[in-house]
Amino acid sequence: MADEIPQSVVIPYTELAAELLHAVVESFVLREGTDYGEKEFSLEDKVAHVISQLKRGDVQIVFDPDTETVSIVRHPP
Repeated sequence: MADEIPQSVVIPYTELAAELLHAVVESFVLREGTDYGEKEFSLEDKVAHVISQLKRGDVQIVFDPDTETVSIVRHPP
């Protein structure tokens, strides 16, 4: 079993405390440098936008055990 390839683990946003969810999303937004076009948005606006996407099911939080990182990715159709 040492040759097993670790699979990413989906973390339901509802399983995270509000403060932790905010921290995870904020870290993602800062790391990804999201681009919203011509209009500037505050960090809080960007975080709220991503949290809305999580609630709609458009994106999901994923933990990669190989790299021990958390990311937010588009939810597969």
